[in-house]
Amino acid sequence: MCGIVGAIADRDVVPVLIEGLKRLEYRGYDSAGIAVLDGEQVRRVRRTGRVSEMETAAQSEGFHARLGIGHTRWATHGGVTEANAHPHVSFGELAVVHNGIIENHDEQREALRARGYDFESQTDTEVIAHLIHFHQSQGADLLAAVQKAVHELVGAYAIAVVSKREPGRLIAARMGCPLLVGLGEGENFIASDVSAILQATRQVIFLEEGDTAEVTRESVRVFDASGVAIEREVHVSDVSLASLELGPYRHFMQKEIHEQPRAIADTIEAVMDANAFNALLFGADAENVLRDVEGVQILACGTSYYAGLTARYWIEAISGLPCSVEIASEYRYRKAVANPKHLIVTISQSGETLDTMEALKYAKSLGHDRTLSICNVPESAIPRASRLVYYTRAGAEIGVASTKAFTTQLVALFTLAATLAKLQNRLSVEQEGQYLDALRFLPGSVQHALNLEPQVTAWAERFAPKQHALFLGRGVHYPIALEGALKLKEISYIHAEAYPAGELKHGPLALVDAAMPVVVIAPNDTLLEKVKSNMQEVRARGGELFVFTDEDSQFGPSEGVHVIRAPRHVGVLSPVVHAIPVQLLAYHAALARGTDVDKPRNLAKSVTVE
Repeated sequence: MCGIVGAIADRDVVPVLIEGLKRLEYRGYDSAGIAVLDGEQVRRVRRTGRVSEMETAAQSEGFHARLGIGHTRWATHGGVTEANAHPHVSFGELAVVHNGIIENHDEQREALRARGYDFESQTDTEVIAHLIHFHQSQGADLLAAVQKAVHELVGAYAIAVVSKREPGRLIAARMGCPLLVGLGEGENFIASDVSAILQATRQVIFLEEGDTAEVTRESVRVFDASGVAIEREVHVSDVSLASLELGPYRHFMQKEIHEQPRAIADTIEAVMDANAFNALLFGADAENVLRDVEGVQILACGTSYYAGLTARYWIEAISGLPCSVEIASEYRYRKAVANPKHLIVTISQSGETLDTMEALKYAKSLGHDRTLSICNVPESAIPRASRLVYYTRAGAEIGVASTKAFTTQLVALFTLAATLAKLQNRLSVEQEGQYLDALRFLPGSVQHALNLEPQVTAWAERFAPKQHALFLGRGVHYPIALEGALKLKEISYIHAEAYPAGELKHGPLALVDAAMPVVVIAPNDTLLEKVKSNMQEVRARGGELFVFTDEDSQFGPSEGVHVIRAPRHVGVLSPVVHAIPVQLLAYHAALARGTDVDKPRNLAKSVTVE
């Protein structure tokens, strides 16, 4: 959940480190720091708060160096203090930055104290610094010291280490947390995300589980978990710097909301080019994997979990296969009953979500070998661990609250549902054509929904002073209500809950009064009349309704009932269109309340810890 960057070059790397940390700040923004080798000493500067505060301090203290590491933190062990900020230093000789959680840090701390090491922080990371220093003091060089140390650690980590004893190299290691090496001309880099080093290079090596890397100005050597030198493939990143810039928008969340028509069009491009739901969309071996599956198990967290809940309706209705959806962090810790003919689908924007990755490993340990990943980041860990993959082409998503990743996941999952139906001989030629047309027209329908922004903005002003809200939906739109509630509480800090509208009278109705706004997702589908009845239950208790519907719904605003109409009902893909106004409502409510939209408190983008 933190960001790491490192560089070794014949030029001053401090600007590279700081610019990289700014690119990584979406991963953690409690504190930031850099450590550099300047002559014969390790120099360090750290500050709580944003990278800009640390940058000011580094400039005022005259930081310049040709080797350094940097870190932006999302606090896990220890509070948000300068003492807990990274990098951590051992005896002024060695500096470490770390992403992840070391589970056996307590026992390691006690052993190191017995060896004479003092601790200045509450973090698990300081254990790593002292442990590496200990192995150096026993005669190991820096690479060997890191390799020895990581074998004594239990947990997840991505680390980068520099030592004044060996000023010509930077050592990196990973287990469970993403880390890559960037290749330059006479200079090389490490980072937890390619965005941090795009300013310098597009050529990257993705480190695998258990890898360590020795990085010098002239070369990079990678070693596997057993310490054997190994060649890792060099990839050329297609992430553009323009995608990492705000452009004319106030916030990345606003930018990413408005990028959804293009992101959806890009994600379904292969389907449109083929003009068919073809198993090859998911991989060369997909037809063999998918043809005789007997059910689907979806594993995901957060917004991706809500995408999975939506997909359950599609998969069961279209393909006739049973589908279950489970929160990855729960699945991995229960005794699940495995059916090897079930397809395991993992969903993750980053492809590095630790709970989802561990759930996938657990499923495979139970005998599941039919695995499919839906992911936005090529070459990330979860796709690499899956037999099949469908990449959403949302582009870089910087805002912590997911928007375009969610809607592109939805269209990927719809494509899966239709493909499974075709392989099960449950999709007629006529129905396939209708579904392809629905996808073809979807980007335009999403753009029409974005045009509702002025109306949603007016609603947001009414939401801003509220402390609580309810979201209601039925059927396939219930997960959209869940997603709307999550977005509102993530970035505006208004407490929000979502329920199936039919559950209102079974408890949540007790909360309804004039101070509790109730948002309803009510498109013109087979459940509309049922939803209208639920709305009347709210009005009878004095509740104020905010209804997202569509042009075909045949009802309008009245006293205490506010209505915004999306474009005409778009049928089976209606959940994608109705996700747009709830995103806009959360964004504008947060603006009205003055919260930090892109970096909400206590949250970070890529969740690589438990």
